[in-house]
Amino acid sequence: MKIIADTNVLIRGVVQDDARQAAAAARALRKATLIAVAIPVLCEYVWVLRRVYGMTAAQIAASVRTLLDTSKLVVNRPAAEAGLTVLEAGGDFADGAIAYEGSWLGGECLVSFDRNAVAVLSRQGQRAIELTG
Repeated sequence: MKIIADTNVLIRGVVQDDARQAAAAARALRKATLIAVAIPVLCEYVWVLRRVYGMTAAQIAASVRTLLDTSKLVVNRPAAEAGLTVLEAGGDFADGAIAYEGSWLGGECLVSFDRNAVAVLSRQGQRAIELTG
């Protein structure tokens, strides 16, 4: 079966904090012929690992890269890599994915109230402007 993995399935498979759910997640992922992972799922995955489980950016990046190396996994790889690049540069995974997909959709400059996002993206050569309110 070709499945669309929700964030909680990926989390259970990684953190193993609920034995029954972890086993069920492992079975579903193992049986799948294709595992589709949407970018919002990766954004949630990173957020949960950081906020709930206290993982460092390096640990999270390693975990995401392990997922991306799964042969059955299908994901918007350039958006995921953009998210990882920003995460590893001290920003948020979601900001990198948002900037990538926004550019892909025809946008030329990220605008945000998030000072750190603008700074990290700007250091990477992307156009980004901080709005003030």
